[in-house]
Amino acid sequence: MSDQIDFDERGLAPCVIQDASTGEVLTLAYVNAEALQRTRETGEMHLWSRSRDELWHKGETSGNVQRVRELRYDCDADAVLALVDPAGPACHTGERTCFHRALGGTGEPDPVTHEALPELERTLLARRAERPEGSYTAALLADPELIGAKIREEADEVARAVAGETDQRIAEEAADVLYHLEVALLSRDVPLARALDVLVARRR
Repeated sequence: MSDQIDFDERGLAPCVIQDASTGEVLTLAYVNAEALQRTRETGEMHLWSRSRDELWHKGETSGNVQRVRELRYDCDADAVLALVDPAGPACHTGERTCFHRALGGTGEPDPVTHEALPELERTLLARRAERPEGSYTAALLADPELIGAKIREEADEVARAVAGETDQRIAEEAADVLYHLEVALLSRDVPLARALDVLVARRR
């Protein structure tokens, strides 16, 4: 693959690292031919540090390795996209992604659509671990039969909305279905990514 990449005068190309399961952008780093070769040989991200001027294995000391599912390159062949399964936070600060700040602001970036389901899954995992008093999610997880009943109830409501209610009501009822479906998956320790992998497989 390295002979297909048009590296710059320093022998480098930018590499966007993206969570293969969620689509979230984790890091922008750089690779050279050696880093790409080591990445392909090991199946884990290897990058080139411009500040240290050396090859480095992502997660070698922290354990937060990034296992590569696929490497792609852009139409100009001068940038690489790495689709990875991260074993932990991507950022040295401990944040999940290096892009955890909004430009011009002091807080976290506003949520965007493609982050909704992954963020919901992480929130549900926290509720399961903490079981806070009064949590609806915790109550559902304690009663598998209730989870099933709620999915049937919400699916019926979205069907009725599609039959004759407003677009907004359809969206709201669909969101309820998605929430309860994620709770159901979590109750059986089935990650959302597994269901999405089934959808991807059906496209082939």
